[in-house]
Order: sequence, then C-alpha cells, then structure tokens
Amino acid sequence: MKIAIVAPACPLDPVVAEQVSALARARFGDDAPQLNFHPQCFLSHGHFAGQDKAREDALVEVANDPSVDAVWFARGGYGSNRVAEAAIARMGRNARSKAFLGYSDMGFILAGLTKAGIGQPVHGPMPSDLKRQGGEAAVARTLDWLVQRAPETLEGSSSPKPRMAFNLTVLAALIGTPLEPDFAGVELLIEDVDEMHYQLDRTLFRVTASANVRNVRGIRMGRFAVPENDRPFGMETEAIIRHWCERSGIAFLGNADIGHDPENRIVTFPAPA
Repeated sequence: MKIAIVAPACPLDPVVAEQVSALARARFGDDAPQLNFHPQCFLSHGHFAGQDKAREDALVEVANDPSVDAVWFARGGYGSNRVAEAAIARMGRNARSKAFLGYSDMGFILAGLTKAGIGQPVHGPMPSDLKRQGGEAAVARTLDWLVQRAPETLEGSSSPKPRMAFNLTVLAALIGTPLEPDFAGVELLIEDVDEMHYQLDRTLFRVTASANVRNVRGIRMGRFAVPENDRPFGMETEAIIRHWCERSGIAFLGNADIGHDPENRIVTFPAPA
C-alpha cells in the first residue's frame, strides 16, 4: 500500500516524518505501507508549507497519481482553504478511489471533496499528532485504519446515518463558500481548541443560523479545550451547544469521541455513490 503525505497548510518537521515512518515499519513489519512524504511538506514560505501554488500542485499530484492508494494530510494549522477549491477542480478519475484523511484545518478539503463527490473523506489523526503527549497511539490509530480498516479505530457513536466531523471554527468559515457540502440528514460532529466560551457562543450562533446546517439529523459534541476566559461566561460548553441547538431546532445527540488530542477517533464522511 502506498500512502502519500502532503501539507496543504503548515510545514511538517522532518524529524516527525522519520518517526512516523519508523512507527509504521515497527507496527506492520514486512506488510508496512509505503509512506511517501512529498518534499512540499518541508517547504517554508511565511506561515505556510510553501507558496499557495506549491501546496495546490502537491495535493493535485498525489490525488491524481494512480500508484497512490490514500492521501494523508501531514498537519493542520492554517492554509488549506487557500488551495482547496482550485486543487479539487483539478482532480481527475484517479482521485475518486482514494481516502483523504486529516482533521482540523483539513476540514476545508474534506468538505470540498464531499461536495465534489471525490474519494473517501476521513476525519482522523495526522503525522503531526506524534508530537503530542501520547501521540504515538493517535498516529497508530490512523495507520491501522488506512492499512486494515480496523473497526476499533472508529468513533464510538457510529450510527447507520451519514456523519461528518469538523473543527467548529473551520466549519463556520466554510459555510457559504464553494466548499460547503450538503449537510441534509447527517450527524454533525464538532470539536474545537483554544477558543473561549464567548467565542464558541458567537461561532455557534453563526453555524446554527445556516439553513443548510439546520437540515442535519443532529449535532454531537466532541471535546473542546477551552482556555481560561477573560471573564466568566456563565455557561459551560455543553450548555452553549444545547442552547443554540434548541434555538435553531437542531437535535442535540450527545457526545462524540473526537478532539485535538491523542484520543481523536476516525470518522468516515459519506462516500460518493
């Protein structure tokens, strides 16, 4: 199996790439997948892993490469929204048989792929998660899904209904753009990190006001790593989510096992027909 790794947002530490490759070899032995870290992963241009065109071209190259079985995003940060629309428009037939896996900022690409009906978008840990405490387990979880489709890697609140998982801030930013998929009938799983309660409240006001989002089957709450607020907001995260679900007529479906942490689980988006 050949897995291509690209970085549509921020650059990856080359040491992490070596460690992830070593982990794959140790975990699977002779059956280890071939991990191809595209040279673009290690470029640096200001905030980004290379200029927009370099990041777009690398994504298109691996998506259209018939020898590549899956595309694994190296890390999040910020920047995939700058290249997603143009890259997806250039993807051909070979991209339609691949899994594309990542989370956080990569939600822009996962959403756009879902809208375009290209490949199998998947929310899950990325190589950069190896730097987290306990991150080896997270990276191993993704490798187990990519190589074996191991069912124990999946988020535990699975249901027969289609599901999508997003960082809440990314979700709010993609609504109303050409990347926004149809949310009708899906369970929407959300998580966030480093956003204070008032910021979450404001973002949920925006998200739940969307007519498209109001067509979801319901919302599940992943983990929210909330910093200390500059003043008490008066509501905890779950209460805020329940408040905006109730006001918008969206069902609150309980918790989801996703977040910016080593316990982040795999969520498969609806695959194209």
